[in-house]
Amino acid sequence: MQKEEVFSVRGDAELMARAGHLFASVRTEFACAARDLRTWSQPQARAAVGRQVQAAGTGSLSTRKLLSPVALADEEDRAHLRRVRGLGAQVRISASRLPHETILIDRRVMILAGEHTPAGREYTVTTSPLLVEGVRSLFEAVWDTAADLEDYLRDEVPQLDEDGRSVLRALSAGLTDAAAAKRLGLSLRTYRRRVAELMDALEAGSRFQAGLRAGELGIPR
Repeated sequence: MQKEEVFSVRGDAELMARAGHLFASVRTEFACAARDLRTWSQPQARAAVGRQVQAAGTGSLSTRKLLSPVALADEEDRAHLRRVRGLGAQVRISASRLPHETILIDRRVMILAGEHTPAGREYTVTTSPLLVEGVRSLFEAVWDTAADLEDYLRDEVPQLDEDGRSVLRALSAGLTDAAAAKRLGLSLRTYRRRVAELMDALEAGSRFQAGLRAGELGIPR
């Protein structure tokens, strides 16, 4: 009978040293619940985990990611989640308050991540069947009520009126503000005000980002 383990480590490097083999051992299920995509404070550690899971994966591997809406606040994170979904992972968004991160591997390993501290984030690792199955049950309950990534993004599509869509088309055409204002029959000041309103509606930090955001949300240009 395999001995049950419960231990804590501090920081990504120590986690990989003590528990890296557990990531590499995944065979049937890899499930993750997190507030955002920033749990791995060291990019190299994050990449190492990804490589190990990918290398261990087979056609029967089920990969699920359960995230809070804050994970969609950054365009780069949205693009990452789309890529992950394109590779076969299931991604859902939950309005429930989620932990910093919980990872479940093959119904036999659980890894809990704590808050960031100056000394590094603390991780607790356990192979206790009772603890693993208890947390997995909570994961399943939240998963069942969460929205699929694409459904969530569709539901948050802003409703643009025809003026907003006209401004979006002008931005996509690469026109100068003066040329775009003339084409739309607006004063330069009015056109710029509508561009600012459009960016606000799309939650975009730049005009380029507004175009990307519109395309991502399926808004016709």
